[in-house]
Amino acid sequence: MSIVHPSSPDGPAAFACAQAGCQACLDALMRQHQGLIHVVLRRQARGGTPYEDLLQEGRIALWQAILHFDPHRGTAFSTYAGVAIRHQIWQAVKLANRPHAWLPFPTSVNLLEIAEENLWQAEVHTALLEAVSRLPKRLRQVITLAYGLDGKPPRTLVAIGRLFGVTKEMARCWRNNGLVLLRLPVISGPLRYLCGQDDRAAYLRMQALNRTWLRRRRPSRRRQRGKQQ
Repeated sequence: MSIVHPSSPDGPAAFACAQAGCQACLDALMRQHQGLIHVVLRRQARGGTPYEDLLQEGRIALWQAILHFDPHRGTAFSTYAGVAIRHQIWQAVKLANRPHAWLPFPTSVNLLEIAEENLWQAEVHTALLEAVSRLPKRLRQVITLAYGLDGKPPRTLVAIGRLFGVTKEMARCWRNNGLVLLRLPVISGPLRYLCGQDDRAAYLRMQALNRTWLRRRRPSRRRQRGKQQ
């Protein structure tokens, strides 16, 4: 009987075949993604641990990632495997550089659970950025600055106000207006799903928060209109 292997060495069928026990597909995927290990090793401190030792640790993590990867979750394999490889290498470096007198009794580490946790965090971050990108430009800028979504430390309302030439209270108003929109299911639906906040109780809490802010905002708007008159 002839065995027909998947035409794409990196497609979903190849992972399914490897996970079903096909050594040829497993070897092909290992060769295809071997470069991920070298990328991680170039970026990660090795603490004097021999390169070849860490390369072997990376191969173990890559092999485990191939066997547990689910292509239908919508996440790139390089992202999934990269997390597992970095953790495996980090653990190896940490263990190699620990004084022998303090070495603990070996314990099992579920690398898959750690990789899945880090992958979930990456998915949440991506969904958050996607939700924020749907806000009006000014509110998007203020939310990004206030919560450090640009990779920099969060800015205070005073700093944001100075940046835009407005008062601290106006910066607060913009931030809260952005949060009101972010709570809407049409904008934050995927993020709420990932965080388990897409049930009726969560939506009711969201509506209560929005109503509270909108009630507080109305008096200030009336005062502003009175000053203009």
